[in-house]
Amino acid sequence: MKSLIAILSLALSGTALADQALAQKNMCLACHAVDTKLVGPSYKDVAAKYRDQKDSVSYLVNKIKNGGSGVWGVIPMPAQPQLSDKDAETLAKWILQK
Repeated sequence: MKSLIAILSLALSGTALADQALAQKNMCLACHAVDTKLVGPSYKDVAAKYRDQKDSVSYLVNKIKNGGSGVWGVIPMPAQPQLSDKDAETLAKWILQK
């Protein structure tokens, strides 16, 4: 049983690290951090705001791919249209888990 728990923990942490690597690769972490505000809000703040919204994943995918402004202040979030829908969804789900 302990071995199974250890394997599952490694698998889950590997996914979390892979998603963080995806955020790094796409320059998301230049403006966002997990738990502190940088240029944009922290991912924990984003998750707290949208986690219970029924369409939170699709809302965040749209924001990631199309950018936006006015929700978190005057500094606009640039669009990331080069991201595939799958990668944008992966990032949205990762953010909502924070």
